[in-house]
Amino acid sequence: MHEELIHIILGIMIPFLGTTLGAGCVLFARHAIKPLVQKALIGFASGVMVAASVWSLLIPAMEMSESYGRLAFLPAVNGFAFGMAFLLVMDHIVPHLHMGADKPEGVKSGLARTTMLVLAVTLHNLPEGMAVGAVFAGILTGEATISLAGAFALSIGIAI
Repeated sequence: MHEELIHIILGIMIPFLGTTLGAGCVLFARHAIKPLVQKALIGFASGVMVAASVWSLLIPAMEMSESYGRLAFLPAVNGFAFGMAFLLVMDHIVPHLHMGADKPEGVKSGLARTTMLVLAVTLHNLPEGMAVGAVFAGILTGEATISLAGAFALSIGIAI
């Protein structure tokens, strides 16, 4: 149990360190990244996120509900739809400002630009943190069908 707990803490720290290192790189290379390179990096990260979502979250969710037979996809589809709806509602409610944008999104507020940028980053990172937490919580309980290697793959994908 002690060794498993260390693995879980390490797995949760991987995306934290990836986000921290990525923010540090942006801080130092603010004007050095060419638009084409930036688009390629965003595309790469998007591909990694889609792959991590499918192979480390959606497929294991469907495998966990194999007992439903032909409807094994329903829990995963319902969770996916609920997650999309939750983020859409949060996007409309939480006042936030995207980098390079002039007008904030969400409800009108008197918050400072920096605070709204932080809220935008938090809104973006919330589902990623929930996904990593849910996978490692499932491993901790011993009831998840996902392996520790799959959980680490998800953490590394989100860190990238």
